Amino acid sequence: MHNPNIGYLILRIILAVVLLPHGVDKLVNGFGYIETLLAQNNLPTFFAYGVLLGEVVAPFMLLVGFYTRAAAGIVVVNMAMAIMLAHAGQVFSFAGGYWQIELQALILFAAASLCFTGPGSYVWRH
Repeated sequence: MHNPNIGYLILRIILAVVLLPHGVDKLVNGFGYIETLLAQNNLPTFFAYGVLLGEVVAPFMLLVGFYTRAAAGIVVVNMAMAIMLAHAGQVFSFAGGYWQIELQALILFAAASLCFTGPGSYVWRH
């Protein structure tokens, strides 16, 4: 069976399911860690609230297919910042047979693919 729209739907759902718990955790436990990382890199600490866009709002948008390309772009920026701020030392690290940032990279590039493909046919209609 050939149905790319099902593939786009699966990709959108899994990205949302993987990202949302991270966002909910930050809502419940705070942004202190992210604010510290931003301050250490001479960036404004209020940028920490951008995580809400990348890990709560954008995943919901992906889930329903609402402005999918924009939502995926937000996730790309969010993950690029996460890699640069929290995982920069692991970018070229491999241990135990796996890449140290494989989850972050997978999320980043899956979101990037949705920036190019769009949501497919199964989307929320207004």
